[in-house]
Formats: sequence, structure tokens, C-alpha cells
Amino acid sequence: MFSPSRTLALCGVFFVLLVASLLFAARFGEQPISLAAVFREPSSSDAVIFWSVRLPRALIAAIVGAGLAASGATLQGVLRNPLAEPFVLGVSGGAALGSTLALALGLSTVGQMLPGLGAGLARLSAPTLFAFVGAAASIFFVLLASRGHGSRAVYVALLAGVIFNAFAAAAITLIKVLSDPMRLSEIFHWLAGTLSFEPVGTVVLASLLQVSAIGVMLALSGRLNLLLLGDEDASSLGVPVVWTRRLLLIAASTSVAGAVTLSGLIGFVGLIVPHLLRLAFGPDFRLLVPLSALGGAVFLLLSDLLARLAFPFLDRELPVGVVTALLGGPMFLFLLYRSARLVGP
Repeated sequence: MFSPSRTLALCGVFFVLLVASLLFAARFGEQPISLAAVFREPSSSDAVIFWSVRLPRALIAAIVGAGLAASGATLQGVLRNPLAEPFVLGVSGGAALGSTLALALGLSTVGQMLPGLGAGLARLSAPTLFAFVGAAASIFFVLLASRGHGSRAVYVALLAGVIFNAFAAAAITLIKVLSDPMRLSEIFHWLAGTLSFEPVGTVVLASLLQVSAIGVMLALSGRLNLLLLGDEDASSLGVPVVWTRRLLLIAASTSVAGAVTLSGLIGFVGLIVPHLLRLAFGPDFRLLVPLSALGGAVFLLLSDLLARLAFPFLDRELPVGVVTALLGGPMFLFLLYRSARLVGP
């Protein structure tokens, strides 16, 4: 039974965990710093590292994790499949193709393509811009392909996403084959899923995008519960089924596009986090969506911290996508095994 007070209490607990994870992730790393020195001595090296490098990177991790997990929970409801994850609609393929193209061409900033732009726009990362354009193109393609299919639109969208991802993977392979070998490591690093510190403007824009997209998913989470009853039952209860599903797909895809643009391809966050929370707190999306956003932020923050703490042992920093795969893969296999035992032969 849904309870607003229980939802607020759980969200409060997860928010405290998020704040603690932010401070923890910004405190530790390759070079530990003192939080006391950060706040007592604003000009110290610890303060510079904290405010200029660690905290922006931690905020990006939280933003990306929240977007991936919330969109994963939403897509699992829209597709009526608890094993669905955020990249099934082709968004990852479009973003990866766009960024790979920019990296292969040696474009680091937008100013290299359009020298006449203002100083602010000229410094914008070209791979980031190309990734977002590629993701937006994939969303447009999927929505166009599913238009006019009524109750079958969600399955057509899913098929279109799979096709687009396959096309993007082939195109990326072709680009890598034709690329300068010196650029292949940069392309691989992005495709493996990486986080870095970003300018304040990028953090603010990314936050606004995710707040808007997750806000739509939250606003429609009650209708999403009714969609699980079936289109006819949901329609009889006053839900505009086609528009609700379309808005949820757009919101989830936009959230994934913004996340992938910042971080590359980071898997398992949108699959594992909602799945664990559904097992712990039930399938009500009015609770599951906000908890997934907060839980996904915490999960990716701690995964990124592990990636950075591995530096002294490996003499290099692991891509965070590798860490989430190493953590999420065994966890997901355990969940599948547990589900199979509960269901029985």
C-alpha cells in the first residue's frame, strides 16, 4: 500500500546517504585531502582539489547515476519487463556513434568547427555535443518508427531501438578501423564509460536536464502503475494510454541521452538499482522512481570512488563502466538465481 509519509521517510534516508556519498567521494581518491582544510583554508591545495576537481566530478557521477537508474525503472514499467535497461531504445548507440565520430576526427572543442562562436560556446566539448546530437537523433528515429502503431507502439519502439543500436555498433566498428591508431585509446576510453570533472555551466545544465526528465517520470509514475494493468483497463480508468507512454519514453530517453553524453556507456546502473529496490520496497512506481534516482546516484558515486582508489594498485584509473560491470554482473546473476529458486521448477 502506497503511503506518502513512508515515501518521504525513505527518500529522506536515501538523500542522507547521497549527501554522505558525495562528501565521501570528494574526500578520498588518488590523493586524500582534509575536509577541515578545505573549509578552513580556501586557498589551500586541498580546497582547490575539492572545489575544482573532486566535487564537480562527484556531482556528475550523481547526476548520471540518478538519470540512468530512474529511466531504467521507468522503462521497465513501460516495457513491462523487469530486465529492461536504459540502453534498449538505441540512445546509447546514437550517443556512442556521435562521440566516436568527433574523437576520430580529432575534434576536441566546438570552436574547432565554428571559429566564429563566442568564447563560452567555443570551449564546449565537441564529443559531448556530438554525443547529444546522436542520442537525440536516435530518440527521433525510434519515436518516428513507433508512430501510428497504437498499443503496439512500445514494442515497435523497442525493435527500432535494437535495430538502431546494431547499426550504430557497425558504424562505430567501421570508424575505429579507419581511424588513426593514436585516437583508438581515446575512443575506447569513452566507450568504456568514464567520468571527469566538468565546468560549472555543464554541471548546471546537466542537472536541469535530469531534474526536468525525472520530474516528468515522477509526475506520471501513478499512471505508470495503471499501465501495468493493460491498455484497456488503464484507459477505462481515465489514463490517456498513448500519450502517457509516449511522454514516459521521451522523458526516459532524454534522461539517458543526457547521462550518456556526460559519461559514455555505463551499464548495469539502470538495471540493477531498480531491480534491487523493487525487491526491497515493492513495485509501486510512485516510490520506485524517486528511490531509483537517489539509489542510482549513490551507486555510481561509490563505483567511481572504487575506480579512483584502484589507481595505486593498477597504476591507472579504471573506467567507471568497468567497475559497474564488475559489480553489477555477479549481482545480477545472483538475482536471477534467487528468482529462479523462488519460482521453482
